[in-house]
Amino acid sequence: MNWRKFAVWAGVIAVGAAIVTALVVRSHRWRPRSVSIQGAVIRRDQDTRKELPISEVLVTASDGVVSSSTQSDASGYFNLKFKANIWPAKKLTVSFRSQGYEPLDLELPIGLRLTTKKLYVAALNPVAPEDETPDSKKLSVVSNIRIRYTVNSQGETNIGSAVRTLEVVNQGNVPCNRQAPCSPDGSWKAATGSVTLDAGPDNAFRDVRASCIAGPCPFTRLDSSGFEHGGRVITARALDWSDTATFLLEAEVFRTSIDSSVRESYPVIFGRTLNFTLPATEEGVSIEADVDGTPMVFPLSPELYLSWANCTARTNRESDKSAVYRCELKPEFRF
Repeated sequence: MNWRKFAVWAGVIAVGAAIVTALVVRSHRWRPRSVSIQGAVIRRDQDTRKELPISEVLVTASDGVVSSSTQSDASGYFNLKFKANIWPAKKLTVSFRSQGYEPLDLELPIGLRLTTKKLYVAALNPVAPEDETPDSKKLSVVSNIRIRYTVNSQGETNIGSAVRTLEVVNQGNVPCNRQAPCSPDGSWKAATGSVTLDAGPDNAFRDVRASCIAGPCPFTRLDSSGFEHGGRVITARALDWSDTATFLLEAEVFRTSIDSSVRESYPVIFGRTLNFTLPATEEGVSIEADVDGTPMVFPLSPELYLSWANCTARTNRESDKSAVYRCELKPEFRF
């Protein structure tokens, strides 16, 4: 009986020692790591169309000893790199602070690797409701809003064509005797000729055609390397190993020009905010609107100043690189 008790206790002690050893080894193998937390900051609203990105929000992460900060960009995106070392079961406090919005704090259990891969959306509550305005104050009405801008594009206009003939003089059936130029098989004496065309400044040749039109054409060859891609200057070279042959070179002449076109678009309005996008090639942006019934034109300078709204702009992250604009009404105006 004593032997059995001894065996049981020995087994318990062995299992306990194994667990302790595993924990010690694992703690020695653990290496501290830095983390990166990314997400977006938006305005909280029951209408998802009004959950607008918030820029320049101060985002701070702290473990109680070390802290690291960054700011959200125009799209609300933030990527916070915490440079301090994080140990298992440690928690980070990520705070969001912006003027006009209530503070927000998030507790993140960084010990879990999955936590640092998550995308965090911080929805901030405005200090004052969006539609809060003094009842006694008459607001100016902004209506009939249109966006005008100019787009420049490069185009080509066909302004004519060019024609040139080339005669290569030769006598057929004369042995080559290894005195170049010769026929492709090296048997007969040949002759060469070339013709060059210049389209002039700002012009280029397109749709170039070259061919033999007279003489023993089956015994001729044209080198197209000098005109197959077009361009301002083109050259056609011919080889003739029989009697005299005539060649024709033709091409269309195109002029490169910059065309400007004025375009008009309309913004989308949600609440007190209007949104619109413009192509990457836009220039001379202006907003046309009626203010209290009076038509006005508001050129949108690089500073994005408007007397009746506060505007921001950002470049789309997608490949089209379009510009995304957002304008929020100032307190004394309404749509």
